[in-house]
This record gives sequence, structure tokens and C-alpha cells, in this order.
Amino acid sequence: MHFDYDQLRALTAILRSGSFDNAAAALGVTPSAISQRLKALEEQVGARLVLRANPCSGTPLGQRLARHAEDVALMEAQLLPQRSGPARISVAVNADSLATWLVPALASQPDLRFDLTIEDQDHSLRLLKEGRVAAAITTRAQPVQGCDSFALGALDYVATASPVFVQRWFADGVNAAALAQAPALIFDRKDDLQRAWALQETGASIALSGHIMPSTQAFVAAALAGMGWGMNPAALVKTALEQGALVALGGTPHFHTPLYWQVSRRLAPQLAGLTRALNNAAKVALVAPRSQNS
Repeated sequence: MHFDYDQLRALTAILRSGSFDNAAAALGVTPSAISQRLKALEEQVGARLVLRANPCSGTPLGQRLARHAEDVALMEAQLLPQRSGPARISVAVNADSLATWLVPALASQPDLRFDLTIEDQDHSLRLLKEGRVAAAITTRAQPVQGCDSFALGALDYVATASPVFVQRWFADGVNAAALAQAPALIFDRKDDLQRAWALQETGASIALSGHIMPSTQAFVAAALAGMGWGMNPAALVKTALEQGALVALGGTPHFHTPLYWQVSRRLAPQLAGLTRALNNAAKVALVAPRSQNS
């Protein structure tokens, strides 16, 4: 099927900006022209592509077509940089990488415009498989079909809590019974990191309860405030641990989460600079993966 790229650009502009008016302003045309282009594209594919709301969002097919248009624009930008301008790339990243080591690598690529989706590193492959992103940081080494996978290293986490919290909940030590009762900090309902560490520490699969807190910075703040215990990136709590504001828990407080960079194979040449930048940043910020039982 041959697509009209003015129509595809209208679709991506709507999804990127959230409205027909904003898309029109971005492309320098009228809202009526945006509406006509989208209507023609929807008639061509025989399906709805945009959910009209505030903001507008894409149907699954609409998101895949928008990704296709971004991929083509990325390749055009490499071939004709003077005409195409900066290219946009959709990437799934985990919040902890974004808060600790990722931004300098992204900043080293001034010719790219990033559309980042925050997704747990254990689940970002789904976005790759669905065609909603061109690349992702994930915990899975096995590449998604059509992608290349690069090992980055491991993000070092530390199980931490405030001294007051430890005195209240872990006065008799960090054990399965205490962990089942103590409030945990959990990033979202897909976050399995705290449970995985508890299994490593105690050998028991524990049903944790606590606070859902989808923010890396709030995780640290909540631990400092004594709201709960949680797995924090070592780089973010180093000073607090040294000063005694936080305490490392258990006999093996560190937990390494291996990270991999998976990128669409057809875009690998265009994104080679970004891949190098990520590898260089990871060499400095990440650690060598190890067995969680070592």
C-alpha cells in the first residue's frame, strides 16, 4: 500500500500535539486541511486512526502508522539533512535510567528529537513488538524480531529505608514476616523489583503491600521520610547512605538489573550515533551484571 506522506505527517502531528489546531499550526496549514488529510488516510486504510478527545490519541493502527512515518523521516533526515531538519524518534525508557544516567547520552544527539515513553524495563518490549517505539531500554537480551540488542550493563539498586522505619518495622531483622508487614514503595503495578529483592534476601515469595509511587525522585523522598522501604538506584542514595539518612537493608542489599538497548534493525544505521552514546554513558554509570544470588 502506498501512503501519501502529507497525510502521514498530518497524523503524526495530531498525535504529537494532541489536537487538529496544534497540528495545523505545526505544519503551517489550516485545521480543515489537517482534517481532510486524516479523513483521506482513514478512508485509504479503512479504519479509524485518531480518537478525537482532549488530547487526541491514536488507535493501535494509528500509532503504528505514525511510527512508520517517523521512521521514514529519520531516514530522510540522514539522506537530506538540510531539507529534512531534525528527525524524531520514539523510545521506551525506564524512569530510573532517565533519572540517573540516560540524559547526557540523549543530549549528545542534537539532530534528534526524542519522544520518550516511560515504561518499566521489564515491559518495554511490548511497545517494540507493537511498533509503538523504534527502540527501547529493556531487561531482555533476546532481540524482538527485526531488532538488534546491545548489552549496556546493570543498574545497581540498593534496598533502603530510614533509620526510624528500620527501628519500627525491622527491629528483629529483615525477614519474610517483617517484609510481609512493612509498607513497601512500589513504582507501579507492574513493578516487581521489590518482590524480587525480597525473594533474594529471604528465599520466600512474599506478597508485599505499600505505596504506589510512580516517580524515581519521590521514591527516594518517601524512603527518607520513613513512608516505606524500596529499591533505589545506588547513585541516587549514595550520599543519604553515607550520611545515615538512609540504611541499607538485609545481608545483600544490592540488586543488579541488567539493561539492554534494543533498536529497530532498519533504523540501526541512522541511530548508530545514539547507540554509541548510550554504550559510552553506560560504561561509566552502570555496573557489570552478576547473579542475583552471588
